[in-house]
Amino acid sequence: MKMLRNPIRLVPSLFLLAIAIGTVLLSLPIATADGSRAPFLTALFTSTSAVGVTGLVLVDTGTYWSAFGQAAILLMFQIGGLGIMTAATLFGLIAGRGFSLRDRITTQVERSQLETGDALSVLKLVFSIMIAVEAAVAVILAVRMGASYGMSAGTALWNGVFHSASAFNNAGFSTNADSLMGYQSDPVILMPVMLAVILTALGFPVMQDLRDKRLQWRRWSLHSKATVYGTAALLVLGFVALLAMEWGNPATLGPMGIGDKLLNAAFQSVMPRTAGFNSVDVGAFRDETLLVSYLLMFIGGGSAGTAGGIKVTTFVVLFAIVLSEVLGRRDAGLFNRRFGKEVERQALTVTVLAATLVFAATTYIASITSLALPDILFECISAFSTVGLSTGITADLPPSAQVVIVLLMFIGRVGTITVATALAVGRPSRPYRYPKENLIVG
Repeated sequence: MKMLRNPIRLVPSLFLLAIAIGTVLLSLPIATADGSRAPFLTALFTSTSAVGVTGLVLVDTGTYWSAFGQAAILLMFQIGGLGIMTAATLFGLIAGRGFSLRDRITTQVERSQLETGDALSVLKLVFSIMIAVEAAVAVILAVRMGASYGMSAGTALWNGVFHSASAFNNAGFSTNADSLMGYQSDPVILMPVMLAVILTALGFPVMQDLRDKRLQWRRWSLHSKATVYGTAALLVLGFVALLAMEWGNPATLGPMGIGDKLLNAAFQSVMPRTAGFNSVDVGAFRDETLLVSYLLMFIGGGSAGTAGGIKVTTFVVLFAIVLSEVLGRRDAGLFNRRFGKEVERQALTVTVLAATLVFAATTYIASITSLALPDILFECISAFSTVGLSTGITADLPPSAQVVIVLLMFIGRVGTITVATALAVGRPSRPYRYPKENLIVG
């Protein structure tokens, strides 16, 4: 048990435990609609996707899994989205035991809260936002689905709750075979889902700033400013690019009216950032749209939230470094603040490791299948960044490739947390430094 005393190792261990329990639950005959046992790889893949809040699936969630199976999936992405340690600490609070220093550190590690935030305060914020957002979105969706789509009260309520929790946790799971394509002309369905995804993709430190400092922008932390501005820029980029590139595509936005085009372009600019719902056929996207989606998925959302990817702040730091070099500035920074060299190294390390992992997975899958390279790359980035969007090749992958996707989903969910934390915590420095010598770059 020595390994579990280290919070950096504890987080992956608990995620693995959750995935294992989820796999067992989904392997039970009661979990499938026809009462048969799901194949082990199908159960493992679905469990990893749910705990990793990804949304990639091998089978249709709404028809393959029973009510028990769907409830298990919902529970898994609810736990995975909030974080194993967040839930564990809450259970400790409910049980009446105090918060030890180790509890606080561990919870902060999982939430990437390595600054001064108190674990208990963060927990209260997380759960109050979760209850408020999920309840509000669930009510809106349930009422709309029941009133406009002929669903019974029970079915509408379940679909509302499932999609609300999936949106809040950026999971992208849907009980519909075509995700949200059936609602592409309905802003009452798409807008609440989109707003829930944007909010939680900002990350809880930003929410904490918004709660404590409201719109007093000057008092926001540098992290919050970088996240909000970076998110806004990426959303605008995605919206404009998708609208321009898919405007005349007969398989996506082409047949829609102007209002629906704007609505779906906005929706699809949000989803590649982390969520995985789709209101149009992603497999019908033009190559240039896929290229923009690669970038949006790889960057992902805000740190210390339910989003995946390398994170917005990582991208912002790298952008600022490049900008400072181009302008000949001595230090890289934003908003009259400079970054520490350790932050720059962390951002570079996370990005290079992520790109290397995606490249290796894409190369392997391309070598054992005849699937189109753009589709394979899309699938690998989507898995690593826990997005869940797919061009439709997930179920066509051979078993070994599906195992690779499982590994990408797991590493993408807990690997970046672990690496970033290990880098932030740091290691004892050497009592000496080697002589300096430069080499030619570029």
